Amino acid sequence: MKPNKFLAFLILLANGILAQSNTTAKINAVAKNGLHKMNLPAEIRSFSKEDLSDFRILDSKGSEVPYYILQGNMESKSSSFSEFKILSRTAIPKKETTIVFENDKTSLSEITLSINNSDVTKPYSISGSNNQKEWFGLVNKAVLSELKNSEAVRVFKTIALPLSSYRYLKIDLNDSISLPINILKIGFFTHKINAADLVEITKRSIKTMQIQAQKKTLIHVAFNHPQIVNQINFTVSNPNLFQRNARIYVNKKNVIKHKTKSYQETLSNFELNSNQKNSFTVQQLFEKDFFIEIENHDNQPLTFAKIQFFQNPVTIIADLKANENYSIQTGNPKLNRPEYDLENFKNNINTDLPEATIHDIQHLTAKENKIKTQSFWQQAWFMWLCIGLGGIAIVFFTANLVKDMKKHS
Repeated sequence: MKPNKFLAFLILLANGILAQSNTTAKINAVAKNGLHKMNLPAEIRSFSKEDLSDFRILDSKGSEVPYYILQGNMESKSSSFSEFKILSRTAIPKKETTIVFENDKTSLSEITLSINNSDVTKPYSISGSNNQKEWFGLVNKAVLSELKNSEAVRVFKTIALPLSSYRYLKIDLNDSISLPINILKIGFFTHKINAADLVEITKRSIKTMQIQAQKKTLIHVAFNHPQIVNQINFTVSNPNLFQRNARIYVNKKNVIKHKTKSYQETLSNFELNSNQKNSFTVQQLFEKDFFIEIENHDNQPLTFAKIQFFQNPVTIIADLKANENYSIQTGNPKLNRPEYDLENFKNNINTDLPEATIHDIQHLTAKENKIKTQSFWQQAWFMWLCIGLGGIAIVFFTANLVKDMKKHS
């Protein structure tokens, strides 16, 4: 290898060592192959780029594992089945089956039947009553179909009704064409959308100062490391009635013509008001500390029972293999967002996936700080570079010496 090429190799090696990720973690082994979801801890997000473009998952061989990110407050859907009380069930062989049930809801626009698997179609009619004596038509000569399910012994069949509030309902099924079907339950589904819980952030300190001359309250919020903040909740204990303008700002510095100028950058404005829940979604912050300024005018300052800070959860979806050892690396400022094929299929993937957990988060910040405080000639990479250059010089002079000896021999 020529000396100039060897020198270039040493320089690249040194740059590679210095550019390593400063945060690592591990993923607990999963039980089966397939897509898994992982909640990303705030501790990892603090040491990553704000857009997570430096986040990587590696397998035991050091190869990258494709993933995609679900940002924001992800929602999940859940459904529960509630039964109506069946009051009577009457069957006339080869003619009809009549079921009467009680409606305990104020209004009803659909009902759901739980039926044993059946490969028949069944004509039916539905009527309503408030006294079980006088009945009024709701659905006439409709047909139940597609009652067969190859994956379950029961099917749920939902029937739309005209919006009504009858206390009692009756369903008449025509058994003249086919044998009766076995209706096990009659009820309704309640569908609920559950918002994912926000992640509360632990603050290092929060200091409140009163600026009497400006009639303002200044709150200094500090974290141990830069944190992403999406929501702030204020609990005011005194006074009972209040309406105050407030803002969030950070101190910034700008260098113009070799002069440093300090200024305040406003990040968000909002109003604290006793007539509302003082929970505010703010434009995403990614700061180690910031200030909340409240205008009091001629009023007494607000007294806060607590102030809480939250961030939206972030979920990582990755295709993992059972019993494989996976690691996470992040915090490398030179990395750009990866491009994985998996990203193209995220709209077709159900997020109801098995969970994997991230643990053993390690930060190399202390080591890096030590290196930064040393002069460059005290650092390990410089020592190895000198050793390499010394080796090259020795080889070079030895080769020249051998040539000279041959000439004079």
